[in-house]
Amino acid sequence: MKLSNLNKLVYLFFFIFLLSSFLKAEEDNVDIWNKNNLNKKNIESNNKENNQNKKIINTNAVATEIETDKIQVIKNFENKQNNPSIYGIYDPVENSFDLNMWSNSEGTKIKDTIDRISKIKLSKFAEEMFVNILLTNSYLPRTNMTDEEFLLYKFNWLIKNEKDDLIETFLNKNENFPRKEKLIKYLIDRSISKANLDEACKKISFFDSSLKDSYLERFKIICFIKDNKKEEAQLMYEILKEQKLSSKFFDSKVNFLLGIKNDKSEKILDDNLLNFYLSSITVKDFKYVPNKKTDPFIWKYLSASNLLRINELENKDQIRELEVAANDNTVDQLKILEIYKNIEFQLSDFLRVDDIYQSLDSINSRALIYQKFLLSDSIENKIKYLFILNDLFKKDNLNNIFTKYLSNQLKELDTNKIPEKYIDLVNQNIILESLFEPGKIKYSDSSYHTSKIIRYYSENIYSKKNTEKDLKNTHKKIKKNKKYKLSLKDAILFEALKMDGFLIPNEINYLDIAQKNRPPIELLNFQKNNEIGLLALRIVELVGEDEITDFDEQSIYFISHLLNISGLKKLRNKVISTSLPLRG
Repeated sequence: MKLSNLNKLVYLFFFIFLLSSFLKAEEDNVDIWNKNNLNKKNIESNNKENNQNKKIINTNAVATEIETDKIQVIKNFENKQNNPSIYGIYDPVENSFDLNMWSNSEGTKIKDTIDRISKIKLSKFAEEMFVNILLTNSYLPRTNMTDEEFLLYKFNWLIKNEKDDLIETFLNKNENFPRKEKLIKYLIDRSISKANLDEACKKISFFDSSLKDSYLERFKIICFIKDNKKEEAQLMYEILKEQKLSSKFFDSKVNFLLGIKNDKSEKILDDNLLNFYLSSITVKDFKYVPNKKTDPFIWKYLSASNLLRINELENKDQIRELEVAANDNTVDQLKILEIYKNIEFQLSDFLRVDDIYQSLDSINSRALIYQKFLLSDSIENKIKYLFILNDLFKKDNLNNIFTKYLSNQLKELDTNKIPEKYIDLVNQNIILESLFEPGKIKYSDSSYHTSKIIRYYSENIYSKKNTEKDLKNTHKKIKKNKKYKLSLKDAILFEALKMDGFLIPNEINYLDIAQKNRPPIELLNFQKNNEIGLLALRIVELVGEDEITDFDEQSIYFISHLLNISGLKKLRNKVISTSLPLRG
């Protein structure tokens, strides 16, 4: 009974100690990011309180153990606050950011913004900016976001957009971090899905002893077996069994591959790609018909391994599921056309194709038109049936299956033989493979923003001295034109020059134009509150699917001004050099 009362006393005293410590910290308004101040205050507080605690704690060994545990909890909390984690690829200075780019932002706002951006097919400019923001080394937001949450937002975007190179770079530059196994497993599954086990086994080098993941450990055993390192495989397998991280299915497959047992299970598991891969290489006369619930990686593996036996598809439902998978880019689109090619029709069907194709079910309709296209010998008929087939795919929302194939077939046509009525339609459906690349800059003294002044932003090594000379010469020429009016693009240039320390001639009054085109107050408040990371994300969202060259002058000014006042000069320079000059 006395021991129980003593314990209650200790707990009560410790609760008062915790409460007084936190109240004192609030009263002193300590910055949790200032390591020296916080440690100094905690040391003084802990020393004082510990001397008092020992008088009570030493009366009982049990109470001592309790107090030690509680003190350790406090120290762990302090360490987490004083030593925040930093994960990324790029140094903040590479894009004029700093380690505190997220520190003043509320986590929920960051999550919501990234969620919205993830639904957009970003332009080249927006995607480059987004990657730089997302993968810059930085501290986390202070509220409503954990290390793991922030990393998962980054990982999910990288995985969704198949940024394998960036993922590998992240793994190389960051030794230990939450959910590291997610990235490694993705890289391995992606390689297996291409039916490339050698490449997949190379990715296991990212897996180290600090990680405990049964999926990766099982795959490592399979790699040992592949490389004929059976002793290492068996040793690791025995350890896995001791840790109870194996399974009956895995036991059966590994024992067969090691040659320990001749009999093997004919069971096929599709709960993950590794089990499915083991099934495919150990089951005799392996057959598997995927469905809409099948993992996309398994779809891709079936396609890459030629395990999609299209001549064995039993019904139209299976073909429809394959079409949906192809439309989602999990199966090679050409597989669908191969299916259509193998559907049998009567000779009379081809003779009356224009009359009957619309009366058939959607799959047979597309198959008949596709085969008619293949049999056509005139360019006009080929074009005709290609576009009928294109419309049939669109009708069932399967556009992705046919778009690239259509473009490739149209490119192969002799342009001189295309009937005039089809020329515009053909040109509109040819996909231009080249990515957006701005043409060569053409300098002109007809305006400030097209003059050689812009070289300061378009050429990294162009000196400030030469720019001052260009500014003086250009101004001398332009002021002779009494009708010249400053444009908003001129204001963008002069605002940047002013920020970079250049003297602007007094008669150039660009501020009036700038004041009339202020960005939305919400975006200005992000800069005012020093929420630089969140502001940059909102700019990415603003740009979205468009290239910066497609924006009107006011939108370009908004973006340039926000980057300018936020000190993000490198991103600002990219906007200026891309959007202001004349180009060939």
